[in-house]
Amino acid sequence: QVQIAESGGGLVQPGGSLRLSCTASGFTLDYDAIGWFRQAPGKEREGVSCIRISDSSTYHADSAKGRFTIFRDNAKNTVYLQMNSLKPEDTSVYYCAVGTPYGAQCTAFEGEYDYWGQGTQVTVSS
Repeated sequence: QVQIAESGGGLVQPGGSLRLSCTASGFTLDYDAIGWFRQAPGKEREGVSCIRISDSSTYHADSAKGRFTIFRDNAKNTVYLQMNSLKPEDTSVYYCAVGTPYGAQCTAFEGEYDYWGQGTQVTVSS
């Protein structure tokens, strides 16, 4: 049974940091990308970052560049999203997704992702 578990969300002040975790298990087929997406109230879901498992290459949306880092711990089968310099506009439910890139790099295209977690709330507020 495929299971995707996210954790690490919470309330943080502007300028603060959070580290989100995504652990995936139960896969019987190979996958090659884990991505983080987010959705704020009243807005469409958007891609934030992804990492390709086969070569650890990464992608960050413009909103995340310079502030967010995605990395993995193979021993723990976990991917992390380190978020620094958080802003109120980062407030969203953050989702972890697992899939296979269509091309040479992972992207924020939702069609590449087949399995989704339940999400973890991140609130940036003073």
